[in-house]
Amino acid sequence: MSLDEAVATCSHTGQGRLPVTDRPTQAQYELHGAGVVCARGSYDMHSIEPLAVALEAATKEYPRVVLDASGIAFADSTLLNLLILTHQATDFRVAAPTRQVQRLLHITGVDTVLKLGATVEEAASDY
Repeated sequence: MSLDEAVATCSHTGQGRLPVTDRPTQAQYELHGAGVVCARGSYDMHSIEPLAVALEAATKEYPRVVLDASGIAFADSTLLNLLILTHQATDFRVAAPTRQVQRLLHITGVDTVLKLGATVEEAASDY
């Protein structure tokens, strides 16, 4: 998937959520001065590295980082740990989490720690 294709299907465009798939993919772009990382697919200890690299790069380049979680099909404690580490490193927000991600964040109480946005546009804005 090209960056243009990924951005075209990200939730901030109004075209809907990222298609949910098991194959993990990432794309990055800038919105309102924030680095946005679009993630789709399933994330566990075997597939988390590319997303971790993308979030780390965005953290170094932008003062605010948004994870578009609208295409995440599955996530376990590996993703949860990555979100907490990214939160500790920068102004981090999670946008449009899927039900599975919402449930993971809620059950663990991390939803009270992270900044969550209904859309990428909302999460990327300076509030």
